[in-house]
Amino acid sequence: MFQMFQLDFITQAFIVSVIIGIVLSYLGFHVVGRGIVFVDLALGQISSLGVAFSDYIGRGKTFIPILFALLGAFLMSFIHIRDRRLKLEAVIGIIYAVASAATVLLISKTPHGDSDIQEVLFGNILSVSAEQIKLIGIVLGAIALLHILFYKKFMVVTESFARVDTELASETFKKRGIFSLWNFLFYISIGLSIVFAVRISGVIPVFSYLIIPAVAALMLAKKNVSVVFFAALLSVIGSFFGLYVSYKYDFPAGSSIVAVLGAVFLIVSVYYIFKTGFRKERS
Repeated sequence: MFQMFQLDFITQAFIVSVIIGIVLSYLGFHVVGRGIVFVDLALGQISSLGVAFSDYIGRGKTFIPILFALLGAFLMSFIHIRDRRLKLEAVIGIIYAVASAATVLLISKTPHGDSDIQEVLFGNILSVSAEQIKLIGIVLGAIALLHILFYKKFMVVTESFARVDTELASETFKKRGIFSLWNFLFYISIGLSIVFAVRISGVIPVFSYLIIPAVAALMLAKKNVSVVFFAALLSVIGSFFGLYVSYKYDFPAGSSIVAVLGAVFLIVSVYYIFKTGFRKERS
């Protein structure tokens, strides 16, 4: 199993997938807690739209996707739905759909449209270079440091979004005003993380890293610190076995990682069902 690491490109893919997985699984804890699971798909697709636009105009392949993602993150940080009939997820879903359509329209005008769309969705993590690993390590490391230093600040905002009492949540929103620094920094964090991760892993694996480990970890633990730990651990497990499946059976790496993360989620779900069912029987 470990002989796959004799190949340098597998080792590099594992290193970058661990970096991406750990940081995104932590951010995913906040995403799930806020009930905005579509936000990463939307930001990832906006980033991909930036890539498609830069390819279409033939310039700005580095800064345009970053600019698109940061602008999207900035605007999303101001979205707050006060009408109980509407949900934030619905608005973000619309943004994702429109960004996806615009991306496909632009990519269709490139010479290799079909292959480009496949790379946007699942990336090409096996071709990651040492320079890319260094860059994403610096960017995501800085984001991780920010969240470690101000862990409580970000947690307070997430918990205010997670309140069941919508009137109380609305009062909290009014107190912090239409602009919240920590909410803004969270969206900038997730925007930057996604824009760099999507360039390597693709939209679907990034979405999987954000959501699957966090949801599975919530089934395994109750305390926030424990949930974050389990989410990071599950992302590493998914990366390792996903790359092994890709190596062993010659499957695409991105799809293999997503499939293994899905299998991990299924196993945890079965455990959770039996655990909760056993508790009900005892009570």
